[in-house]
Amino acid sequence: MVKEVIWTFALCLILTLVLEETAALISGIRKGFDLAVIFFTNTLTNPVVVFADMLLYTYTSVPRPVYVIILESAVFITEALIFRKLLFARKPNAFLLSLILNGASFVLGTPLAFLIFKYLI
Repeated sequence: MVKEVIWTFALCLILTLVLEETAALISGIRKGFDLAVIFFTNTLTNPVVVFADMLLYTYTSVPRPVYVIILESAVFITEALIFRKLLFARKPNAFLLSLILNGASFVLGTPLAFLIFKYLI
């Protein structure tokens, strides 16, 4: 059980960092400081969301899509506000950038994590 939790946290964070940094580069973010802000913002928000997801999945009867929408919306807004305050890059704007990055990590990361857990772990 503990081993699964550690693997889950590690895998989710690594996938998020790789996917969102790649999406940031594709979106035109090039400054090292901006990429570092995105990196550290994800290291703060991802474990919170993964932990909340685990707790809600285990201890509530709330349908998973309901709380995933709420958690992902909270991350989108939190990250957009951090990006708006700290990033030097102004294009795309912070909210669009947050939407692009979180969309990429959710849409690509969810099936990749499933495949990795199913076949490799």
